[in-house]
Amino acid sequence: MDREGFVKLAVIGIGLVVLSFFVRGFSQLIFGRGVAELLQAPFATIGFLIVVYLFIRATLDAVGIWSVENGNA
Repeated sequence: MDREGFVKLAVIGIGLVVLSFFVRGFSQLIFGRGVAELLQAPFATIGFLIVVYLFIRATLDAVGIWSVENGNA
């Protein structure tokens, strides 16, 4: 994975977490609280797992175990 891919994955992960809040808010208006939480869960879980993976990957890069390569720039 290069740095450009790392940043893209970070934007996707954070975007999914933010999207989960919008999904919960709007679906709570329409369906109620219980259904809203069920609709929110996949977006929040996947986004959170992506962010956790990137944190671990960045930590391993800082330590020098698994480096993130520089792009073509």
